Amino acid sequence: MTSPADPRPAVVRVTDPGDPRLRDYTDLTDVKLRTVREPAEGLFMAESSNVIRRALAAGHRPRSFLMADKWLDSMADVLDAHPEAPVYVADERVLREITGFHLHRGALAAMHRPELPAVHELVAGARGGAGARRVAVLEDIVDHTNVGAIFRAAAGLGVDAVLVSPRCADPLYRRSVRVSMGTVFQVPWTRLATWPGGLHDLQDDGFTVAALALADDAVSLDDLAADPPERLALVLGAEGDGLSRGAVAAADRVVKIPMAGAVDSLNVAAASAVAFWATRS
Repeated sequence: MTSPADPRPAVVRVTDPGDPRLRDYTDLTDVKLRTVREPAEGLFMAESSNVIRRALAAGHRPRSFLMADKWLDSMADVLDAHPEAPVYVADERVLREITGFHLHRGALAAMHRPELPAVHELVAGARGGAGARRVAVLEDIVDHTNVGAIFRAAAGLGVDAVLVSPRCADPLYRRSVRVSMGTVFQVPWTRLATWPGGLHDLQDDGFTVAALALADDAVSLDDLAADPPERLALVLGAEGDGLSRGAVAAADRVVKIPMAGAVDSLNVAAASAVAFWATRS
């Protein structure tokens, strides 16, 4: 049920957590369910006022907003700019029942999920149409925190685009978006249709594919950085297992980060930041 509306015509005060209009926001802590539902239903979640603003600034369209009453004033400019999207307001108890967690970052927005471009279209359109020179490729990275951290490193260190394998975690999942601080909206990305065949498509587009992996024939990242190819694709593998044999075999080069202290490797998010920094131009 709802109580009388706020003076803003799009605001609806909700008291029933089972209100069917709130379906976009239910079961947000069920990762397996949400990673299936959200792509299938054409939505993703933006959590916190800062992330919502970044999503909107990047051109994403809101379906609706959900927040506690105390956030209405600070979000007024956003809400007024999108009168087409209803604003659901509830007290803290109801919000927790709806979402499954304590909503303390200001607000949630259910956003329309964009249609992903083809790989060739994405890399050709990067850098203002000049074409991407450096891309990151993520193979089967299933931890949403790592995916978000990699996007944040890519944004901060000038990577032109990110490509994800068919089984990689969703960059638009709520945790990925939050950890990235909204930079998933800043870095162009898309999902490869085949794997590792998608690497051959990059090679056809003129990219040198460098797989970050521990291998006997791996060259140092220092060597790659000293003489970088004109177009470079850095391939990063899943946590624990690293890159698959197929991905390594498809690469033009195998590269490793020089390590010390009897440590053989870094977490994939940390490794991505090192590789992006070393190969920056």
